[in-house]
Amino acid sequence: MAKKSEAKIRVTLVRSPIGRRPEQRATLKALGLGKMNSSVEKTVNDAIMGMVNSVSHLVKVEEL
Repeated sequence: MAKKSEAKIRVTLVRSPIGRRPEQRATLKALGLGKMNSSVEKTVNDAIMGMVNSVSHLVKVEEL
């Protein structure tokens, strides 16, 4: 169970990874995003934010 003080974000895949670099496709897979409009909730930390930043043009991020 996550601590109440830990911030969470919802990451949603809104653009297709087809034709993107393999590194970006691997980042999406590591985040747990496979199909269009799929969403995952992640705890905010430097690693997750770096991954989201590298594919920011493909995803939508919401704070929870």
